[in-house]
Amino acid sequence: MKHDRAQTVTPETLFSQASLWQSWLDVEAALARAQAEIGMIPAWAAEDISRHARIEAIGEDRMRASISRTMAPVLSLTRCLAEDAGDAGRYVHWGATTQNVMQTGRLLLIRRARRGLDQALAEAFDRLAALARSHAETPMAGRTNRRHAVPITFGFKIAGWIEELTRAADRLDDAGRRAFRLPFGGAVGAFHGYGEDGPALMAALSRELDLGELAVPGRTVNDLFVEFVMQLGMFGMTTERIAREAYVLMTEEIGELSERLDEGVVGSSTMPHKVNPKHVVRLQADCARLRSQAAPAMESGLTSHEGDAAANHLLSSVIDTALPLGWTVARDLARLLDRIEVHPEQMRENLMRSGGLVATERLMMALAPATGRAEAHDLVHHAVEEALASGCALETRLLEHPEVRALGEAEVQALLDPAGYTGQSAAIARRLAETAEARAAALRG
Repeated sequence: MKHDRAQTVTPETLFSQASLWQSWLDVEAALARAQAEIGMIPAWAAEDISRHARIEAIGEDRMRASISRTMAPVLSLTRCLAEDAGDAGRYVHWGATTQNVMQTGRLLLIRRARRGLDQALAEAFDRLAALARSHAETPMAGRTNRRHAVPITFGFKIAGWIEELTRAADRLDDAGRRAFRLPFGGAVGAFHGYGEDGPALMAALSRELDLGELAVPGRTVNDLFVEFVMQLGMFGMTTERIAREAYVLMTEEIGELSERLDEGVVGSSTMPHKVNPKHVVRLQADCARLRSQAAPAMESGLTSHEGDAAANHLLSSVIDTALPLGWTVARDLARLLDRIEVHPEQMRENLMRSGGLVATERLMMALAPATGRAEAHDLVHHAVEEALASGCALETRLLEHPEVRALGEAEVQALLDPAGYTGQSAAIARRLAETAEARAAALRG
């Protein structure tokens, strides 16, 4: 197999004009080799076509000039390749159609983007694993509806991020298994230009490009691409949720996280005291852009009959935006996680701000065997109301009740200690750290 050329590709260059043209040339070369394998064209022709299928040899200026005349990019490409290949040029693009080449070329670029995204995700999982493990027992306030709920640990919060990100990666895997299939059936997908050799060519070309086969390799298989873009949007949603939560925890009023910025970074051009977060805000913006590609992707799936250039133009635009952006989001998530600084002392201070209120569920459950669960709830709830209204210490109000006094003052104090009531947070954090490490290894493998 000679698919996926070895030059360095970045999110910024992935769908550059030269990269896109080269992907089409890679398809044309693979097509020639597959056709030679089944005897459809001479082997020497396939060798010559493959040797000349390089955009740097054809020249970008030459391509642009040709396309400005033909308004048919693949036709211009194959004409230039045929001219350069000499006698072998007679066999260039043998039986193929423009959309076959465009869709397959983009599949090769999507696969490159997916590999880059996977490597960046592996780094993100590594960093999440380290955070979950090192802060498995770092207490902080759990929050529901943006108010204190019950105590957790920061490692537990990270564990939630790990599991959701794992689901996003799983969905990309599932979509990829369906997307990476060869849409190469000629004019409408029924192998008209290849006759009885069509299925054999499909099998040979699938092996050459390491892609699966389609039973109906037509030109309106946009749903395969759409699904992948939709799952990228879901990945963007998950990443943005992580970034937003971190962003909130960076505010001065909370101060539980911060970004480590390089020396010389300026927080604000106007206010000398400000040190604004930089990485987390850019990541949120890119995630929003990535999510926004889902709607036009769905529109591009509304193809008509056996070919629809309008839908395909829209899909190409979406892919060219979403795939590099998805890779960028994964890369920048890893970079953000590497720069997050955790402030355990501030987490503890915030946790203790309520003076034991955040742990009253624990006291309630300790009373429940003697009083019943509902009665225990009402007793503690009313004591909290009275303490808040009078400014009296919660413990004092609680100990006015004989049911509470029966537990003992020392036991009540212990039950109301937020740091001692984090449930299974630490165990969950350590278990999910292992999950993240395993996923990182799998992504690299």
